[in-house]
Amino acid sequence: MNSLLKRQIRKYLPEHLKDSEELQEFLNAVDRSYVNLEDQVFMQKRATELSSNELSEANQKLQEEAESLRNLIKKLKSVIHTLNVHELEEDRTLENSNSLRLIDFIDAQTQEIIRINEQKDILVESLERQNQELNDYAHMVSHDLVSPLSNIETLTHLLEDDYGDLIDLKGLKKLNLISDNVHRIATLVGAIRDYSSIKKVSKENSDLDLHQLVDDTINEMNLCKSIQVNITDRLPSLKGERHSFKHLFVNLIQNAIKFNDKDNKKIEIGCNEHDEFWKFHIRDNGQGIDEPYLKKVFIAFFKLQNDPTSAGMGLSIVKKVIDLYQGEVWAESEVNEGATFHFTIRK
Repeated sequence: MNSLLKRQIRKYLPEHLKDSEELQEFLNAVDRSYVNLEDQVFMQKRATELSSNELSEANQKLQEEAESLRNLIKKLKSVIHTLNVHELEEDRTLENSNSLRLIDFIDAQTQEIIRINEQKDILVESLERQNQELNDYAHMVSHDLVSPLSNIETLTHLLEDDYGDLIDLKGLKKLNLISDNVHRIATLVGAIRDYSSIKKVSKENSDLDLHQLVDDTINEMNLCKSIQVNITDRLPSLKGERHSFKHLFVNLIQNAIKFNDKDNKKIEIGCNEHDEFWKFHIRDNGQGIDEPYLKKVFIAFFKLQNDPTSAGMGLSIVKKVIDLYQGEVWAESEVNEGATFHFTIRK
């Protein structure tokens, strides 16, 4: 990568500049900025994929199994209690009855299930800890990448300003290509940083007026007049962390705008109350999503279009927020008729 960049820059420079000490210093600065950049970005992507997919799914399955085992323990204890009561009502000694062996067997099985359940709880805690460590690592590395990216961008502009008159049109196009690729990496790094910043910290949870939060968010986005965003229902107040829920709605609204080919883009935000949860929806009149991709859109780095300005992280951030608040998210769509994203948040 570095040697290729040097050759391309030298290729479009006059002969008398190729041995310039100042130019060599510049190339060395670019070289230092590129060191380990691609490896670090790859490691970040892998860490985020693990965090968003493998660990999250394993964590969810273990929690479901643990809850199932807890319910089984309750039922077994109830059986033991019923058997004891039955024997006492019949005024028979438990030690002399045939049911004693059944009770002993059930008790032994209960103890074994409790032991297995404790091991699963330990594994769940370990997975959650690893998940948090991966998020912390991704956040740290994405923060460290900001400086070299900024250096490359600055040095590229300096080269164009100082030697622009000596570089031909092809050379200037190469410089623009460098700048475009820096922007793409910066977009990816920013998305990973946003993803890793979504954390469920109970101390940060507070009473949130979602209606006010969404209304403020829409105003802050400074949308053009051709985009209409309407909140059709009164959104509820709930316990949550403001930063996470703002990311949730920003990414859903941006997604509805981005994949909308209509001149007048319409977005509807609504909510219905259920016994144990709130069900939200964000509906648009855009181009829609093919059925095979309705589940894939929530996978980190998955993109429906080859858009260099997109990191493919928006909907994975949405899913992460909803998972943290023990909700569900899914999409419904008809091609050319728009898409509707549903999600639930437990009360």
